[in-house]
Amino acid sequence: MTESGRRGRPRRAEVDESVLKAATELLLARGYAGLSTDEVAERAGIAKTTLYRRWPTKDHLAVAVVARLQAGDEITDTGDIRRDLPDYLEKIAAGLNRMRAAGRTHDDPSAGTVAELVAAAARHPDVGELERDLYARRNTLARALLERAVERGELRADLDVEALFDQLAGALYYRVLITGLPVDRAYAERLADTALRGAARSSDRDNA
Repeated sequence: MTESGRRGRPRRAEVDESVLKAATELLLARGYAGLSTDEVAERAGIAKTTLYRRWPTKDHLAVAVVARLQAGDEITDTGDIRRDLPDYLEKIAAGLNRMRAAGRTHDDPSAGTVAELVAAAARHPDVGELERDLYARRNTLARALLERAVERGELRADLDVEALFDQLAGALYYRVLITGLPVDRAYAERLADTALRGAARSSDRDNA
């Protein structure tokens, strides 16, 4: 690449990455209250108007940060649902804990940024749509994990996969948003074990 080829306005993808990197660092270090769009623009080396064209409010930017963080989460299918489901639930728990702890310097059972993101969806209908799309993509992959377990005969053929997944994910969010109780690997294993006992084929339940 020539010197002249490196000059000029950065490509859109480069701008987006610079903004999201700066926003992620601020959100994790200072929490939702400490996420400043003006400071993000300064750290990313762009005009505030450029940032606002892409993310018109702090709520929009925060959701984009969560999407960036979740992009690295993988759903592993080893063919053993009793191993794979706790692993996946632990990843959800880790993400919730990361957002709950953002900006905190001491233990705090409150929901933190998790609650702020829920509130953001209520404040802005388009943010709510973005959040639903974000979780719909990931949840589709998780439901597929359960569906393949049904196809392999690990789980009963008449299992309502959607309802089972809602029970699992809902339990994690309930603990974070309502009770403030911890969500960790131990809880993920308990939750998965309880759910899978009810979802197993009758012969497997009889032998459990």
